[in-house]
Amino acid sequence: MAELSPITPGELLRDEFLEPMGISQYRLAKEIGVPAQRISEIVAGKRAITADTDLRLCRFFGLSNGYWLRAQAAHDTEVAEEALAKTLAGIKPWRGLPASLRHAA
Repeated sequence: MAELSPITPGELLRDEFLEPMGISQYRLAKEIGVPAQRISEIVAGKRAITADTDLRLCRFFGLSNGYWLRAQAAHDTEVAEEALAKTLAGIKPWRGLPASLRHAA
């Protein structure tokens, strides 16, 4: 079975916001005051969400600040976990870390 690629923030933007709301990429760009190319590149997965873009998108869609940055971080982490799986498997956790700072792996 083929593994699915992690969803990009651009796919989320397109599939869960723009298309259902009937908003074009161009219109979104104009409404939030950014170049249309920025939105196009985000949707195409060629550009990451920045704090600037996050704040603009969150204001426009009525979301809490950081929504898009969290989506970007989740995507980046998933991609990195896949790329580093073998390396990460070989790293032994430090046993001297206080219990209050540990999490279950």
